[in-house]
Amino acid sequence: MTKAQAVLVAAFIALSVSFGIHQINPFSNLSSSKGITVIKADSIAKPQWIALYDSLNLKKQGLSEKAFYYAWYGFQKMKLQNSVMAIADFTQSSRNKRLYVIDLIKRKVLLNTYVAHGRNSGEEFADKFSNNNSSFQSSLGFYKTLGTYQGKHGLSLRLEGLEKGINDRALERAIVMHGADYVSENFIKNTGRLGRSQGCPAVSIADSKNLITLMHNGAGLFIYSASQKYFKSSPLLSGLLPELEIQGQTLGDPLLYTSGK
Repeated sequence: MTKAQAVLVAAFIALSVSFGIHQINPFSNLSSSKGITVIKADSIAKPQWIALYDSLNLKKQGLSEKAFYYAWYGFQKMKLQNSVMAIADFTQSSRNKRLYVIDLIKRKVLLNTYVAHGRNSGEEFADKFSNNNSSFQSSLGFYKTLGTYQGKHGLSLRLEGLEKGINDRALERAIVMHGADYVSENFIKNTGRLGRSQGCPAVSIADSKNLITLMHNGAGLFIYSASQKYFKSSPLLSGLLPELEIQGQTLGDPLLYTSGK
């Protein structure tokens, strides 16, 4: 520190004492390199969705920033009463635990597990999607969970597709969440991939009861893929660009979660 800087610091401290100001170093944001003074920019607060994504360690668990950002944006627009949202990331292999069940209020990952796609959507990866009856394909987009019933797969959770022309035939197609014996690590070991459904986001029998308990009556589900066709037609993601490169950009919160109030 030069003699002139020392004098300024002493003067600043004296003024701080006189006016009851907390003492700080006015040069704490300065650094010197080869005689050049550099001002260090103050850190910018992270948008809420990025802070939550980071705090939940979702990147390490395999969920991309894009998938989480689109889910976050859509769930705000849905205005659900239940704070639980589930994201099925169908860009991932069915060998991965690609279903993430998150409580937005408690800020906690409640479950990370396997989930199946439709048999006509693909083998290991899902790349074909349909809203049509008897297509045996998964439908992308946002769903609201309804009540439960006992079906051929035991306890099952009804899903209401919220995007017209994309998944709004879910109820008539009987697209539900249920347990299935083809969703298991043993099945993956034997076949190299998870088993497939008739279009339902099926989970393991071991996880099904817990999952349904967490999600019944008003939670949200987002089935995600990098489908350009979906992004162009999704009413809940209107205003967002599917080709958006999130990495390296600072994106603000589209909305704040309000528990539907």
